[in-house]
Amino acid sequence: MAITGSGSLPIPLFVFVISVAFLSKGAAETVTVDGQNLATDNVSVIEGETATISCRVKNNDDSVIQLLNPNRQTIYFREVRPLKDSRFQLVNFSDNELRVSLSNVSLSDEGRYVCQLYTDPPQEAYADITVLVPPGNPIIESREDVVSEGNETELTCTAMGSKPAASIRWMKGEEELTGETTVEETYDRMFTVTSRVRFSVTKEDDGVPVDCIIDHPAVKDLLAQRHLEVLYKPEVKIVVSYPDGLTREGDNLDLTCIAEGKPHPHQINWLRVDDDVPPHAVVTGSDLYIENLNKSYNGTYRCVASNAVGEAYDDYILYVYDAPTTIPTPTTNPVNTQDSRASDGAPQKIDHAVIGGVVAVVMFAILCALIVLGRYFARHKGTYFTHEAKGADDAADADTAIINAEGGHNNSDEKKEYYI
Repeated sequence: MAITGSGSLPIPLFVFVISVAFLSKGAAETVTVDGQNLATDNVSVIEGETATISCRVKNNDDSVIQLLNPNRQTIYFREVRPLKDSRFQLVNFSDNELRVSLSNVSLSDEGRYVCQLYTDPPQEAYADITVLVPPGNPIIESREDVVSEGNETELTCTAMGSKPAASIRWMKGEEELTGETTVEETYDRMFTVTSRVRFSVTKEDDGVPVDCIIDHPAVKDLLAQRHLEVLYKPEVKIVVSYPDGLTREGDNLDLTCIAEGKPHPHQINWLRVDDDVPPHAVVTGSDLYIENLNKSYNGTYRCVASNAVGEAYDDYILYVYDAPTTIPTPTTNPVNTQDSRASDGAPQKIDHAVIGGVVAVVMFAILCALIVLGRYFARHKGTYFTHEAKGADDAADADTAIINAEGGHNNSDEKKEYYI
């Protein structure tokens, strides 16, 4: 007896009434009867793509292999397709394998497919097809478009229409944030995931990107991004435009106030702490100019800048030094200007050192000359006394010595005297 399935070929009746309870939910299903192994694999496929089901037999004894859909309708009986669904195509048929492809997979194709082998008793192995549906483009929203520094902001990211449910991660620049996630299942077995994150912002966060990253097995590199816009109070700095060095009596003073903030500071004021600004001081925008300084102007001068977020200031302490009383003697050699500013007396100290060195050299030369002359005088004085007594040294007795000495005085050729 036979009945007709969705196709036109007769199908044996026992195919629909025999149930074998060999079920496993692992990655592969294997059933063994009398040394014959029937095996298949679970399949995950993205919606719209192609799934392939393989029914494999080891040590087949010419038993018939067929593939059934989740409604237990025959898709393929050997190499014949009774089911009138052209999306199923035969990829391979042999004694050891029946491989079938299913194109343009939809959610309705999801379920448990049956590989059946006609043995005694019959064998069945099960392949679960899971259809993955990627989420749509995530949507990121902010509670406010602009936030002031020190305040808390909240961002929401939504990933809709996915299967299974997507997971959401948050990144602020290089920093990972932790959000609160809710998952909602819709009537068509799809999921909508929403994640919220809250954090306080600083001025350094202005312009920093915040990424909502979607993790899902059916899609990669899916994210939404939003740049933070943070308002912050001004940053103020006073720069001395003139003079370059010390402020002395009679000099002019030129100060510039640099203020940056978001929004840009709308007001910049100059004031003198605990006193009034000198009456002839000139304020032009962010500049303060005071001419002909004197010590009565000493004090702390403050630049205050403000915007919609708040105000900030910077201080400059003015101390007026005495005017220089001496002018350094100019020299032919250039003197480093920075060293001259550091010490007004530096050129005079250098001249004294040179003069002292010259005097020391001269004194040493004179001392050496005196030593040489003294040794020379001592040597020639000894020679004179030796020649004076030369006649008396050769006499045999005292009388003869006297005569010889007297005679020696008359002999100008024998006696010589040296004078210096």
